[in-house]
Amino acid sequence: MSLTSLLLLADSRLPAGAHAHSGGLEAAVAAGRVRDAADLHSFLTGRLTTVGLTGAAFAAATVQAAYDPTNRAEQAGPAALFADLDAEYDARTPSPAQRRASRALGRLLIRAVRAGWPHPALDAAAAIHPDGPHQPLALGAAGAATGLDPHDAAVAAALGSITGPANAATRLLGVDPHAVTAVLAALERLVGDVATAATKAAHGPAAELPSFSAPRLDVSAEHHSTWEVRLFAS
Repeated sequence: MSLTSLLLLADSRLPAGAHAHSGGLEAAVAAGRVRDAADLHSFLTGRLTTVGLTGAAFAAATVQAAYDPTNRAEQAGPAALFADLDAEYDARTPSPAQRRASRALGRLLIRAVRAGWPHPALDAAAAIHPDGPHQPLALGAAGAATGLDPHDAAVAAALGSITGPANAATRLLGVDPHAVTAVLAALERLVGDVATAATKAAHGPAAELPSFSAPRLDVSAEHHSTWEVRLFAS
């Protein structure tokens, strides 16, 4: 059952808005930093091992917060822990444009998952912020709603951190879709390693979760947000 849920959450057909975001690839292509499949591999590797790992850890920690027996015993529900996680993730996202994109994607993900798996964890996540929870928090809440464990959620988050930009690459670079598939296949083992590392890191307090960042992505996101004409929202 959890494998089926994981596949559904990772399916690009899930109407969660990811197709409208390039994860910083559009700005990188415009700057000439990504020109072909080899460059795409480097870009995705960097994204996966920085912001991808951070997001995966927060997704795993959100699942843990939803299942936390002590929290339930205190009858507080996961809302307080979710709020702490969201605030910590916000602090790890210095770019306002990146924060807006993350919350927009989180809001859409909650809406999509609610359609199939109504669950109190989704309601608690949705109440975190008027603009929606950050995407990793939403993914963790979705994982709890669909019966995933923290590692499953970390896998989905790690994979999602590269599949969005990879899908955008076919439009931005005009490369053969099969070449993009080859790049993703080459990153399979790294996705697993990142998910495992993220799951281990998720056991600590919210303030001690990973804070790997990608400053160039942050700077590029701010420039990208000022463009009058662009294919992707981020």
